[in-house]
Amino acid sequence: MARQLRFTGTDSKVDGCPALHADVKTGEVVVQGRPLTDPDDIAQLRHFGEGDAAVIVPRELLVNWGPKEMTRVPDLVSRDGFRRLFETFEHTAWRLETRRGYASDRDDPEYRAFLETGSAPCDFSEPWFVNIRRQTATGKTVGRVRIADKPPTQEQMFLLDYARHNAAVGEDMNYLWREEADRIGLPAEDFWIFDSRIVALLHFDDGDNLLNIEVITEPAEVVRYSIVRDAAMHYAVPYQKFAVQVAGAG
Repeated sequence: MARQLRFTGTDSKVDGCPALHADVKTGEVVVQGRPLTDPDDIAQLRHFGEGDAAVIVPRELLVNWGPKEMTRVPDLVSRDGFRRLFETFEHTAWRLETRRGYASDRDDPEYRAFLETGSAPCDFSEPWFVNIRRQTATGKTVGRVRIADKPPTQEQMFLLDYARHNAAVGEDMNYLWREEADRIGLPAEDFWIFDSRIVALLHFDDGDNLLNIEVITEPAEVVRYSIVRDAAMHYAVPYQKFAVQVAGAG
């Protein structure tokens, strides 16, 4: 079975090599670099066995992008602490949504109304909308890219309809087909990134329930998520245009 590799980072300014990847399941690090082929060089290597390969990478690649701990211990934040991030960010808050559905949506009366009528109602007096309207009114940016399947799931159709409510309070709502997200190598991770310095990684169980929220501030990891954000925004389209694409594909 193929490994599930996640791009970690590169110090290359041109062609992306050398680079580091990590095995999502095992935590093993895969080093991509120029192979060492000179027999006299290889003869100096200790414990070099048959079938082994050696690559040459600059020291800065490992210093900047290599793991800093033997075992990574997640820094978890409470739900209240997570909500405060939306009140205290200074410039930007941005989310990538990758799941096919969310248990919290399925439990929402607005979702049930959508299933019955095809249109989701909205209460703009809810704390989320009140806060986001307040933040965007001061010039701050809040945005998302949502990944959708082809055809979209019911939950994704609900969120696509609901995007107009998010946009009404100032959120920049964008969409990307999953096949396109896979093609450009976006990870199957849900996260918020605040001010390009704090990442809130959302962990879900198989039933789409939010289990916990991990806060990441390690610079190399934050840069990796920033790269994901930039790639997603480059290829995504506004929700109105995506809704037209969905209707045309139906």
